[in-house]
Amino acid sequence: MSALPQATDLARIFLEDVPLIDLRAPIEFKDGAFPSAINLPLMTDEERAQVGTCFKQQGQAAAIALGHQLVGGAVRAERMESWLAQLRQQPDALLYCFRGGLRSQTVQQWLHEAGVTRPRVAGGYKELRRFLMDTQDKASAECHWTVLTGMTGSGKTHMLAKVAQAVDLEGHAHHRGSSFGQLPGGQPSNINFENKLAIELLKRRHLGEHAFVVEDESRLIGRCALPLNLYEAMCQAPLVVVDVPQEERAEQIRIDYVQDLWQRYLEMYGAEDGWPLFAAYLTDALARLKRRLGDKDHRELDALMQAALAEQARSGNTELHLAWIRLLLTRYYDPMYLYQLDNKRERVHFRGDKQACLAFFAEQHANQANQKSSIC
Repeated sequence: MSALPQATDLARIFLEDVPLIDLRAPIEFKDGAFPSAINLPLMTDEERAQVGTCFKQQGQAAAIALGHQLVGGAVRAERMESWLAQLRQQPDALLYCFRGGLRSQTVQQWLHEAGVTRPRVAGGYKELRRFLMDTQDKASAECHWTVLTGMTGSGKTHMLAKVAQAVDLEGHAHHRGSSFGQLPGGQPSNINFENKLAIELLKRRHLGEHAFVVEDESRLIGRCALPLNLYEAMCQAPLVVVDVPQEERAEQIRIDYVQDLWQRYLEMYGAEDGWPLFAAYLTDALARLKRRLGDKDHRELDALMQAALAEQARSGNTELHLAWIRLLLTRYYDPMYLYQLDNKRERVHFRGDKQACLAFFAEQHANQANQKSSIC
């Protein structure tokens, strides 16, 4: 088995989105994998657990024998066909298990005996994951980071869509980054969040980019935690502050967190199930702020929200939501933001309205491109 080929160029795997066949058990794959990987396991979760118990009690030889017994005969033939079918679709796919050990070696040998020879990734999942975390560490330390900040509802995410240097952290986390930021469909595992972010940075640095703009975030985006080194770099980075009037911000929140999100729920769950799920989402998001708002303010805001939801259910009109949105901005989000910004005032590098901030980023990007061309 050792004479069969191994893939060692890990950067190429991610730069070229090389297809991967993940031979680990489903529970391992669910915990974390890579965007170009498909899970076609050698063993089910139950089979893996049996082999693990056998290894602990009787040693490696007995565990290997049990593995061959569990994945033999018709079971082996069925799984072989799934691997061969995948390789017919993606003949350049690579194999990997957790450490590039027995599972991937076994499948590689079986495929070789069937006339198909494919490399397995040296070091397996563990080495691929280490490579991406090293990539993230280097990008956090070596790249220039700028943070776009502004009061809640300023449309920062929409602005970043127009900024060439932007990295969409909330997009990777599938969350809008606030108590109201949960999106239907759930979030990726933290490992998958980190992996996708690291792959984007790897690809962009490979193209010569070294300066990035991100939105001001706390360490947690929903339940996805930013890599600590990146978060620390963001906490030291220069700030660009966008100033947007409250009425414009309230309208932006109505569009993003009510109108747009309502449509997302309807598209994902249908009209019958989508509406109660959406209404519960808004109600629960406000309830999570109860401790900070206080009981009196929470009750007032909740009454306004429930009236707006009732009107929305009756007529489809979402304008009444502006009442609780304005009040929440005035009593909670705006004072909190102003306090936080005052503590960061020494880091403010530029401040202006949306157009001024976008022009600033465009000028920065042009200067960086000129520097790169002069070096070349």
